[in-house]
Amino acid sequence: MVRIIVYVTIFIVSSFFSIISAQDKPIKPCSEISYSEFNFWIGNWDVYNTKGELIGHNIVVKMPNACAIQENWTSKTSKSKGTSYNYYNKTNNTWNQVWIDNTGFSLVLKGSFKDNTMVLKSDLVVNDNGDYYNRITWTKNKDSSVTQVWDYLDKDNKKIKEVFRGIYKKR
Repeated sequence: MVRIIVYVTIFIVSSFFSIISAQDKPIKPCSEISYSEFNFWIGNWDVYNTKGELIGHNIVVKMPNACAIQENWTSKTSKSKGTSYNYYNKTNNTWNQVWIDNTGFSLVLKGSFKDNTMVLKSDLVVNDNGDYYNRITWTKNKDSSVTQVWDYLDKDNKKIKEVFRGIYKKR
């Protein structure tokens, strides 16, 4: 009987110290590889069109107190300014973006990273001008620039129109 009490006591004490020691280990939120897939877009960027003309500036930063990336866009060709928050959702293994600009336009996108390209797409937009999806891709280029393309897609995911193409070059 004494032997059983000693074994139970040792088990309880060792379990207690295991729990305490596990709590002492620092937790590194958002440290899994998936959370860093969009890091190639982080930076202070000049954005050019396909003719090489400067069309805007974009400051993309990793938020220090959140598992998110914040974009801060300013157009050089119009008065357009906007901000997006981009984050990896571990629950469903998707990347997400919420964008809003100074005209009140907003966009919600969801997608994934594959082969050096982040692809995010909206739900189907239904309006009087037709139904379409927004799809935005960011591709990490070999020279460390990033190409962003925004397309409208029809219900069958066929490209209707290219809305924007920008080449990001670090300042």
